Amino acid sequence: MAKRFALTGLMMLTGFITSYSQSGGTNLNGTSGNFVTTAVPFLRISPDARSGAMGDAGIALSPDANAQYWDVAKLPFATKNYGVSATYTPWLKDLVPDIFLAYLAGYAKFGENKDKVISASMRYFSLGSIQYTGLNAEPLGTGLPREYSFDAGYSQRLSPYLSSGLSMRYIHSAIASGISPQGLDYKPGNAFAADLGMYYTKTKEIDDFRKRTFSFGAVASNIGSKISYNSSRKDFIPMNLGIGAAYTSQFDEYNAITFTIDMNKLLVPALNSPDSQVSVVSGIFSSFKDAPGGFSGELKQIDFSLGAEYWYQQQFAVRAGYFYEDPTNGDRQYITCGIGVKYNVFQLNASYLVPSGSGITRNPLSNTVRFSLIFEVDKIEKAKDAPDESSSTTN
Repeated sequence: MAKRFALTGLMMLTGFITSYSQSGGTNLNGTSGNFVTTAVPFLRISPDARSGAMGDAGIALSPDANAQYWDVAKLPFATKNYGVSATYTPWLKDLVPDIFLAYLAGYAKFGENKDKVISASMRYFSLGSIQYTGLNAEPLGTGLPREYSFDAGYSQRLSPYLSSGLSMRYIHSAIASGISPQGLDYKPGNAFAADLGMYYTKTKEIDDFRKRTFSFGAVASNIGSKISYNSSRKDFIPMNLGIGAAYTSQFDEYNAITFTIDMNKLLVPALNSPDSQVSVVSGIFSSFKDAPGGFSGELKQIDFSLGAEYWYQQQFAVRAGYFYEDPTNGDRQYITCGIGVKYNVFQLNASYLVPSGSGITRNPLSNTVRFSLIFEVDKIEKAKDAPDESSSTTN
């Protein structure tokens, strides 16, 4: 059954999604701040159940098919030559029952040393079916607001420990699809962006089973054009600078544990900054100097993700994490957990966002779940030709 929704209500919901998928919006504790908000915030929703269980930390984690989202530069260090991942995430399920994010990604190594990788992914974000009404409850039609993006990436190993990568992205946003009232200057928005990343990883072998691995990643994501839904305003997309580090200890033949941390800062001027309508390049530079309180204010615009992962025989994983955002910059703070199961070439991951708060302060992301299925192989077997029965002879 379609939801009834005023046009202004849709815009409020879009802003609410912004508040809880990136820095910005109304704080859970009611405090005010110099918020950073953007259009198409679905680009900052993690589509990876593994990292979703680890406080949304994933920049420096060991690579799999979902590395296309976190840092495409990780893929040359993937343990398999080919991989595909599919993820489904019900979003804001405590508020609305039919909002979801679907994600599909894949990669393939090539070259003599398998040190080059091509990759691609698609994100689809649906706000469900909505019956629009105006301020006076007049019907404006029924629509299916939706947003999606397509990526294509290339990455290459530069040394035994270092790699880099680039992704190009097309973004389409139709948040008021189906509305056609008189006087409304609305059109779907389109934008183009790029991700540029690097990844470093080094392993120290202690003996046949014990080893230590340190990894570091850095990525500038969604660096691209502004997006517009009408002729009078253009909005920034969620350009972001992220850095991450991970440390893995293989205790013995069966047990391994990883600790990881990510730090992310939007490269967008604050909402009430005089630079909020400047060019993309100017906006990136002003994002480092527009916070109240100077340098200390800029530090408050950094989000932190902490995660831990334990593997037993590389077949069963238990994960937990914590996400922190400063109270003056959105105040998202939550605990996550999840599990993973690996069998042969398949891996299934699930994550859960632990409920927190109550009443008006209840985190709207509470009870968020993600499910990811990953398929990775070293080689793709070609089907053998069936015997040609017509060529056989009988005596």
